[in-house]
Amino acid sequence: MRPTVTDLFNAGPEPGAMGFGSYDESEQGSQDVDTDEDGAVNVHEHDHDGDVSVEGDADTDELVDRLGAMKNDEE
Repeated sequence: MRPTVTDLFNAGPEPGAMGFGSYDESEQGSQDVDTDEDGAVNVHEHDHDGDVSVEGDADTDELVDRLGAMKNDEE
């Protein structure tokens, strides 16, 4: 009788095989990393506080129609 997928799944790994999430601890070694803090990127260097305003009185439908017209002009 052939095993079903469920049978294979429930059987588990072969003896001596590593399952998901397993690792060989001897390969891990030292996790110490020598970093240069002065050479690091400052992600907040160019932060700006302010407001955004949009000038124009076109509604969404009008803007979508204009976009469609521009796409048709390209063809």
